[in-house]
Amino acid sequence: MVTVFSMIPGGVLSDMRGTQGLEAQQLAQGSAHLHRRLKRGWIWKQLFVPEEDPTPRVIGQLKSDSDRGEFSIKYVLSGEGAGDVFEIDEYSGDIRTLKKLDREEKAFYVLQAQAINRWTNEPEEPQSEFIIKVQDINDNVPQFQNEPYVSSIPEMCPTGTTVAQVTATDADDPMFGNNAKLIYSILQGEPYFSVEPKTGIIVTSWPNMDREAREQYLVVVQVKDMLGLSGGYSSSTTVTVSLTDVNDNGPTFQHHLYAFAIPENAAVGTTVGRIMAEDGDIGINAKMTYSLEDDLEESSTFIIETDPVTQEGVILLAKPLDFETKRRFVMAAEAVNDHVDTRFLTLEEFRDRTTLKIVVEDVDEPPVFLEPTYEWKVPENAAVGTVVGSVSARDTDTVNNPIRYSIDKRSDTTKAFKIDPNNGTITVSKALDRETSDWHNVTVEARETTQNHLSSSVVVFIKVLDINDNVPRLARDYQPYICEGTQAGELIQLLSAVDPDEPVEGHHFYFSMVPEKHINPNFTIRDNQDNTAGIVARRSTFTRKDRTQYLLPVVVTDSGSPALSSTSTLTINVCSCQPADDCPTGGVKVLTLSMGVSLQTLLGLLVCLVTLTVLSILMLIVRRHRRKQQEGPEVEVKELELPETVSQKVLYYGEPGGLGADLDFCQPVVPLRHHPRRRERRLRREDVRASIRMSLRESHLIGPEDEVFRQFILDRLAEADEDPYVPPFDCLRTYAYEGSGSPTGSLSSLESFTLEPGPEQIPVCNPKPYVVRLTPWYGMGDEDTVF
Repeated sequence: MVTVFSMIPGGVLSDMRGTQGLEAQQLAQGSAHLHRRLKRGWIWKQLFVPEEDPTPRVIGQLKSDSDRGEFSIKYVLSGEGAGDVFEIDEYSGDIRTLKKLDREEKAFYVLQAQAINRWTNEPEEPQSEFIIKVQDINDNVPQFQNEPYVSSIPEMCPTGTTVAQVTATDADDPMFGNNAKLIYSILQGEPYFSVEPKTGIIVTSWPNMDREAREQYLVVVQVKDMLGLSGGYSSSTTVTVSLTDVNDNGPTFQHHLYAFAIPENAAVGTTVGRIMAEDGDIGINAKMTYSLEDDLEESSTFIIETDPVTQEGVILLAKPLDFETKRRFVMAAEAVNDHVDTRFLTLEEFRDRTTLKIVVEDVDEPPVFLEPTYEWKVPENAAVGTVVGSVSARDTDTVNNPIRYSIDKRSDTTKAFKIDPNNGTITVSKALDRETSDWHNVTVEARETTQNHLSSSVVVFIKVLDINDNVPRLARDYQPYICEGTQAGELIQLLSAVDPDEPVEGHHFYFSMVPEKHINPNFTIRDNQDNTAGIVARRSTFTRKDRTQYLLPVVVTDSGSPALSSTSTLTINVCSCQPADDCPTGGVKVLTLSMGVSLQTLLGLLVCLVTLTVLSILMLIVRRHRRKQQEGPEVEVKELELPETVSQKVLYYGEPGGLGADLDFCQPVVPLRHHPRRRERRLRREDVRASIRMSLRESHLIGPEDEVFRQFILDRLAEADEDPYVPPFDCLRTYAYEGSGSPTGSLSSLESFTLEPGPEQIPVCNPKPYVVRLTPWYGMGDEDTVF
């Protein structure tokens, strides 16, 4: 029999098993006459150990009945925490703790105990199980859950309205003592709020809390364990309580009178001003509508609208203003809440009124026409000076300035009308023609003669009425024809007419033939009474052999008053019609072309022949002109015997008759030197430049008397004489008599020769001009140039 003794004060640890346990104790005390031992099972009670005790201590003892103190029994402990948290003395059976325990981590341990005979190593008792429970102490602070706490309630709510519920927990054992029993209380927020101590429900304790006075409250709630007794733990949390708005305030104007000013020329829709009714509420409870009194005349001139963003009343101009008519407007404005709540206020408290005063400012305005537009009518045969109509404008300002009228030249480019600048009377200034322009849109301007010379304009529409002043005419140039073999009564041509006039009743034309002494035996005109008529054949014997054309005068008369008419003569050709009664040439046949050649083909051939003839004549004229230029007149040429140093490009002229005789220019001329086609020696510009630069450098080192310098000058002169591409070029010059005996001598580089002409040298004037044929002098090829 194993007995467990508890070492904890107040603890009851034994293996009491009812009657069986008592019998076992009696047997152990001396009833040795019972030789057979009964098998018993152990029932262990719980062992307790306080938590958070850092000192190792014996919490109980296991003892077997067979243990005589001879240390023959070995006690073994196994299970949760054996050897780590708990240990057992294998000789005495004492159970002790090894370290500090925490009930919040593990509340109990399940262990197994066994008593083994050391000598036989056989169990003295069967293995039994027992529980060691960790006893709780108040070592945990209560904690609030679901923080932070935010709540809202409507303003003006009644007392006792639930605001929120706070909840706290304590990790200590709620079944052991008062360690986990919590109590709630208010640290901050009284007298407006209170809390139920056991449930943590926060309720209002102050009536009529006003959001407009205070919108938010911070309520501090404290929780304590051990039922709030001293020595316990506590913690606190904050609950944010907001008051939501209700419509407990009506709109209120801050002023009883609002004054505004607006110029009289302000456009409709102009903002006059803004008014604002204060409302302590927010959101939908602060929305309001503004209105003007409907029973006042002034309210129709202005309107008021609510700005949805600022909740202001915007006053707008609804009608044009006139300072001279009305200078001041006084009206009442009202603001009403859109959503009312009669639990807090009456209906009248949700509205407010104020007075508006609007002053109209005077502005210098342009003249105003009595009519927005004018529309008149005038007949197109109206005489110059006829009055068409009159416009009128007035200055609406108090000074009433004089007004002058004029017509905008851009609107009356034809200058068909003029206006009296003083009274605005418009008259006809030139003849009108409806067929040219049936409407005239004239812009009339009225301008003040003083101050700012303001002006305004109006459009005058003048319609020109039609009169019968145009004769009717055939609609087109008809070319009727009649086929050979046409029967009497057949329709030859359908006629229609046009008239530029536009009578009110519409056109109605009458067709007839020119009255003659005798009835036309060939054709007649049938009026269809629908503004058309037909030419009808009277007989059936039309042939080209008898006659190819007939002339038929047609008279067209309109229905005007007075009636006008015109006469058109139609040429009716007789045609040998093709099968389908078609006359492609319009009835015109030439007897000489009876072989079938058409008129178009004949015209084409004629044009070709004329073109070829003209080209041939032009070619002959050009060839003859060239031949004359190539042949030319015979020219007497006299060559001058000039020195080799003189250029052959100079023309010689003689002076026959001596110094006092008249100059005779009818003399032979010298042939000019040919211009070579190709230059035999062509110097490049680079070579010439290099030579010039070299010569310049050398010229600084040597003087004019040096042989090198002289040779350089001679080479340059030779190049100039031999090169035909450098000046002077051959040209014809006429020299006047300079006199004789000049002491300075000639400045020319050419020598002068005096030729004494003899009688045999005097040339006989040829009536033909002396010319020199320039051979291809300027590279002109085979063409010749004649002076």
